[in-house]
Amino acid sequence: GGTMADYPLSAEAIKNEFKRAGIHFVVALPDRVTSHHLLKGLMADPEFKVVQVCKEDEGISICSGLYAAGHKSVFMMQYTGFLDSINAIRGVAVEGHFPVCMVVGLLGKEPDLAPTKSEKLGVKITEPILDVLGIEHHLIERDADTKAIAPAIDKAFASSSPTAILIGREPR
Repeated sequence: GGTMADYPLSAEAIKNEFKRAGIHFVVALPDRVTSHHLLKGLMADPEFKVVQVCKEDEGISICSGLYAAGHKSVFMMQYTGFLDSINAIRGVAVEGHFPVCMVVGLLGKEPDLAPTKSEKLGVKITEPILDVLGIEHHLIERDADTKAIAPAIDKAFASSSPTAILIGREPR
């Protein structure tokens, strides 16, 4: 129920933060949480070049390659893909010191519940794994949270280290 204005998280707010951080490339493995409104909106926006990948670990390498070529990017995927790519994240982003900015959809996370309290095991373990890897992360569930996105991306590029933006509900 309610109007679009009542909905807590808008795709537009996230997209504007990407722009604020100087992102022009979006590497993405289409997923249920972020695709419908956010990814389609990015694909329709001439300021962004969307690179779709088949496997998450190749997205880690593509973002690193774009950075080596002087471009800033974000990598959008589902938490399942994050779990699939732990070794690439460890080897390339963490130990290789590449500012891979992961935008991770927490599919099925219960609204307004901390991810670590989720009934879904994959959602529950995402933040602890990021902590063990030493990767900063920010949970985004409403438009007010999105103001953390650009500073997190800026910090990743300034420190040449990865970061994770966790999308806690489907943006509309």
